[in-house]
Amino acid sequence: MLFQRCLQLGWWLFAVVLVVPVLAGLLGMLLPAAGYFPALGYHSLSTVAIQALTATPGLGKMVALSVSTALLSALLSLAGCITLLATFFQHRGLHRLQHLLSPVLVIPHAAAAIAVAFLLSPAGWLSRLVAPLFGWELPPAFSVLNDSAGMGMVLAFSLKELPFLLLVSLGILSQPALHYTLTRQVAVAQSLGYHPVTAFLKVVLPVLYPQLRLPLLAVLAYASASVEIPLILGPDNPPTLAVAILHWFNSVDLTDRLQASAGALLQVLTTVAVIALWLAGERMLKPWCRQHITNGMRSTGRRGLPILAGMTLTVFGVAMTAICASLILWSVATFWPYPSVLPDDITTIHWQQGLGQLSGPLANTLVLGAAISLSAIVLVVLALEAGRSGPSPGFRLDSMLFVPLIVPGIAFLYGLVWLAQLVAPKAVWIPVYLSHLVYVMPYVFLSLAVAYRQFDTRYLQVAASLGSSPFRVFCCIRLPMLFAPLMVAFALGLAISFSQYLPTLLAGGGQLATLTTEAVAVSAGNSRRLAAVYVIMQMILPLAGFILAWWLPTLLFNPMIRRRG
Repeated sequence: MLFQRCLQLGWWLFAVVLVVPVLAGLLGMLLPAAGYFPALGYHSLSTVAIQALTATPGLGKMVALSVSTALLSALLSLAGCITLLATFFQHRGLHRLQHLLSPVLVIPHAAAAIAVAFLLSPAGWLSRLVAPLFGWELPPAFSVLNDSAGMGMVLAFSLKELPFLLLVSLGILSQPALHYTLTRQVAVAQSLGYHPVTAFLKVVLPVLYPQLRLPLLAVLAYASASVEIPLILGPDNPPTLAVAILHWFNSVDLTDRLQASAGALLQVLTTVAVIALWLAGERMLKPWCRQHITNGMRSTGRRGLPILAGMTLTVFGVAMTAICASLILWSVATFWPYPSVLPDDITTIHWQQGLGQLSGPLANTLVLGAAISLSAIVLVVLALEAGRSGPSPGFRLDSMLFVPLIVPGIAFLYGLVWLAQLVAPKAVWIPVYLSHLVYVMPYVFLSLAVAYRQFDTRYLQVAASLGSSPFRVFCCIRLPMLFAPLMVAFALGLAISFSQYLPTLLAGGGQLATLTTEAVAVSAGNSRRLAAVYVIMQMILPLAGFILAWWLPTLLFNPMIRRRG
């Protein structure tokens, strides 16, 4: 009985931590946006914040840039995902592709943006590689970085969103019942003369896309309100709306926070508009898609999609290889004049300097990530066990998972910080911990839910038939047998926590330095070599977590390895 009460308590704690901070943050954003800000002498509702926002020059361009880059990057990522799935569906190469793209998913967005900037800047490695072909002796005057159209942002968003959508799609298609049904339907379509690529487009995609819609909307919401990538790769005058809100929030003039709150409200409306535009596009294309599904053509996409898939893999592979090589070279380079492809010499002084400066931020990153990931694991396991043991107390958790992912972070985090300053103005760690936990829990839940729900319950039934209590069955049977998925979920939680820039900056008020906040700060300076060291460290930490998650279960539970040890 006590164990069941603990499970119910865990379920409610999970729901509260997932939803309440977002709702409280939105409330804390709406009040200053309506002119109520007692700390600055505004004790009544007014339109002063809205008036300050509407008087901002270039506001329309900020909104348009946020909308266009979000829609274009999501469209490119979805197109790349569909071409890869259609080409490699039911092929062994799809699993190899999954292992190839998985490490890219854990690279923090800030690290990806800095790495793309290293590659595509006028004096970057790509420019140096092609300089002999065009006879360049000086860096070119043009660049896709910080351009008014935001093409550098679109590229960085696409590099990060494509692996996410592909891995989510593979998770959907791996569901036993759905996989069984689609496999046989595709076999029937091929027996009727449909090419495998065409069979995927006409049989699998109509079933896959509705289940992929919610993750896709989360991608749209993030891209429309992201700060890290536009701050590094986006234009400066005017920037995206989210970057402008961050500047107003950090302004030395505290009255700009009223403008920031109104801007946060506009950011919510902008994200809603992006999602509405995407859904409207779906409705417009629905008759065309239905016609092409039922037109009886048996070779649709037979030649074009494999070519596009090859181009996508080539561009993605070349880009990631060039990014990694460029980072490593810059981190050890001495004098490196343009247009030399390689530096004159190598040195470790940048690593010594960087590691010396990172001791404090690295410790903060590890302690914060471990505490948050462990808390997320405990809450998720209790919630999943409560859902398995009986009916959910009210509503399904799955419907709440994307609440913090779809609501713009710059909006509810600003409000959450405002409320935290009213309740506990001197607190630093607790607001950062809570803001990270809101983002980490959905990913930990999605990572662990499939393995948890597919667990063979016959083991539990045998243990219960031998007289074991539910608590003992849970601790001695279920948890040890799920140790490997638990470790992977823990590593994923670490990776998500490591990558959080905006929650750390806003909730911590700039007082808590982590590896990500320091990397973004260094990237704004003139030391590319030191920035390269920081970015490599950002990539190594989550990768080390996943390596440990894959290796530790084998070491602990493989008797052959234990005997050899």
